[in-house]
Amino acid sequence: MSNLPLSGITVVTLEHAIAAPFCTRQLADLGARVIKVERPGSGDFARAYDERVRGLASHFVWTNRSKESITLDVKKPQAERILDELVARADVLVQNLAPGAASRLGLSYEALSARHPRLIVCDISGYGDDPQAPGPFRDKKAYDLLIQSESGFLSVTGSPEEPAKAGCSIADIAAGMYAYSNILAALLERGRTGRGKRIDISMLESMVEWMSFPLYYAFDGAKPPVRAGAAHATIYPYGPFPAGDGKSVMLGLQNEREWVVFCDRVLLQPELAKDERFSSNTRRVANRQVLRSLIVDAFAALTAEEVAQRVEEAQIANARINDMHDVWNHGQLQARSRWTEVDTPAGAVPALLPPGARTPQEVRMDAVPGLGQHTDAILAELGFRSDDIRELRDKQVI
Repeated sequence: MSNLPLSGITVVTLEHAIAAPFCTRQLADLGARVIKVERPGSGDFARAYDERVRGLASHFVWTNRSKESITLDVKKPQAERILDELVARADVLVQNLAPGAASRLGLSYEALSARHPRLIVCDISGYGDDPQAPGPFRDKKAYDLLIQSESGFLSVTGSPEEPAKAGCSIADIAAGMYAYSNILAALLERGRTGRGKRIDISMLESMVEWMSFPLYYAFDGAKPPVRAGAAHATIYPYGPFPAGDGKSVMLGLQNEREWVVFCDRVLLQPELAKDERFSSNTRRVANRQVLRSLIVDAFAALTAEEVAQRVEEAQIANARINDMHDVWNHGQLQARSRWTEVDTPAGAVPALLPPGARTPQEVRMDAVPGLGQHTDAILAELGFRSDDIRELRDKQVI
């Protein structure tokens, strides 16, 4: 699709799991050609996480559409020429291999920039890989849950009795988003200067940036936010409240005006708005257990639907507590035509349009590749003959 913003941009990626694949999939969404280098036989290990999408892994289907897959054993000497040819044609090189692996393969920015001055190299790691300031954690292995823990996320998430991880790969997503936005900025910068650059993305730093609110809340030795389950730790009432039928409604009050309206029109207890215990958000948070009991008592004679109706009529923010099946069928997503389809080796599956895209024509949403599906075509493009390709396959290089 030559009309997309990144049409004509080629990305070569040595990636696995989520952080780098999520970054490069978004580059592909915008029209970039993304060539994914995978290990022969097994490929990106995320291919084997589960079989929930007609035999394919849910993580892999999510993060790998619109890419070309070439299998290559990068540790074999014969692979060096292929990597050199791929990098020579690339605008961007992305990698999230084990610490130090890319440098050992000669794929560091320092090793490549003299020959390829326009190349942008994006290295994604758990703790950062700056040779000038390596830090004691540089070589530690890092996975999403470990970074959720190391960044302090688990200390503010979960119940008072037990921490809980996020239900999606939030640390990987954070790193992937910062890699994506930094690459876009680097492409703009290259348009002015003609030169590429190195981008060093740390999962820890990405998550700590997202943790800035609780960090500042605990500034200068102050008490950190409490773990409050699905409720907001520092705003109240803001969270799930059960109704008389056993179902819950998620409420979100943001200011004093809404608190007065909530007391008057939802709880039908206008006098609570004048109660000194609840006269500011700070006091409501301090007395949250008492206030929760009053709200639950007020909702006990109502169904969740009746509570939601009152809250909606009072123009108080609220939401349903949806599960995944509810989200697949969400009326708002359907009304806005947010679902399209992408092909996979197991057939077409639904896919959400990327946020910001109004129609499928505004983004690239091509197939999720099979392992090594494009190997022969890419090697032929690089000048390898059929006999050469056959020999590489016999030697298990590809």
